[in-house]
Amino acid sequence: MFQYLLKRILLFLPTLLLVSLLSFGLSRLSPGDPVADYLEDDVFGKISTPNDLRTAERSYAQAAAALHLDKPAFYFSLNSQAYPDTLYRIFIGFRRETLEKLAGQYGNWPMVQSWYNGIRSFDLKILSLPDSLRAAATPIKQPLKELYTSYKEGAVTARLNEMERSFGKNPVLDSALGTDFFTLKKNYESLKAEAKPSMLRTSSFHWYGFDNQYHTWLMNFLRGDFGTSLHKRQTVTKQVKPALFWTLVVNIAAIFLAFMIAVPLGIWSAVKRGKKFDKITSAALFMLYSLPAFWVATMLLVFFTNPQYGMDIFPGKFPDDIPVAAPWWRKIWLAAPHLILPIFCLTYPVVAYIARQARGGMANVLGQDFIRTARAKGLSERSVIWKHGFRNALFPLITLVASVLPTAIAGSVAVEVIFNIPGMGWLTFNAIAQKDWPIVFTVLMLGSVLTVAGMLLADILYALVDPRVKFDN
Repeated sequence: MFQYLLKRILLFLPTLLLVSLLSFGLSRLSPGDPVADYLEDDVFGKISTPNDLRTAERSYAQAAAALHLDKPAFYFSLNSQAYPDTLYRIFIGFRRETLEKLAGQYGNWPMVQSWYNGIRSFDLKILSLPDSLRAAATPIKQPLKELYTSYKEGAVTARLNEMERSFGKNPVLDSALGTDFFTLKKNYESLKAEAKPSMLRTSSFHWYGFDNQYHTWLMNFLRGDFGTSLHKRQTVTKQVKPALFWTLVVNIAAIFLAFMIAVPLGIWSAVKRGKKFDKITSAALFMLYSLPAFWVATMLLVFFTNPQYGMDIFPGKFPDDIPVAAPWWRKIWLAAPHLILPIFCLTYPVVAYIARQARGGMANVLGQDFIRTARAKGLSERSVIWKHGFRNALFPLITLVASVLPTAIAGSVAVEVIFNIPGMGWLTFNAIAQKDWPIVFTVLMLGSVLTVAGMLLADILYALVDPRVKFDN
């Protein structure tokens, strides 16, 4: 048994590793700047002094360190020589993006860096102006701000020309900043003149070692540390735990009811195959399965929780006043009346699916020779069906185990949002709306791990149910 489990686990490890790489890669390709999302305010929108700019840059660096974004992304990098191997140290997202595009356009990283550092130096020079000159510098502040994100030659030239016209109109401003401006403009002309596009065609490999974002993320995940929420600036674990509780409550109840109803129904339909009961049951199950859960949930909420329609039978949406510190059984007791309709919405499609699987498996088994032999021996029909037939019809149901576990954890986005249940589906929906990607990809990874765990459990159940599946195979 141990050897069998070990072999199955070793087979699944590459799959989990691939999923972790995919999840991490998607998290790093997700739109937006995670550091900017993590910070409460737009720290670069309230800058009036050189100290403000340095404080904003320091805040970015501290936030990047808190999110483990101050490390290289992976164990190694394979890129062209136009890009430095230290680009990850530029924490400010819009600056890093602009520098990447400039390097990809001109290929000369030292000159790109010199040009961009010149923009920052000129910005500091403007911020250092005395109060008597600050008003005069107003016309050049906006084009200078746009230079931080401009990389196309036409856009950069337009901003520089706009600033130059401002200097021509104001001799006082030209006297204070003219020399610095023309130095900045000269840096850009040098960048264009000394472009090295050949560097873009030369590859460069750099090994960073284990101190990288992916390794840190994976090790933390294995320890149960799922990162930090960008929206609430608290650990993802702290947000996932209460959501997981409500999702498990609803889904375990739904799955239990679904199997208790669907398996006997499917078995009995197979026994009565072709008869009136089987036809009516099949038609009803197909109708149930075709009804979208979100539509049924909406109809139930409208017609059975609203006194306007005279059917105020069930309470409305999930209450917001359930005490967080209450014992788990107390929480379930308080929420139970509000969970009846959601559990029904999650149960009926699963009943339809499992019943059809159970019917198909049982119908196939009842046509086998050993069933006819059992009946020929004079065994009761009940014994033939449940003792001999049912065990051999379990394989389609065992296969469902692989999908039950991740479903029970990930939750139903539609049902949870409609009924305001603060579960995993509701949490994921809100995380996507708020671009809180650490939560989204944590749910993705948990679902992947549980899918593999479900497949492993299914393999074990196969071996236990069918003696022909040997543990040493």
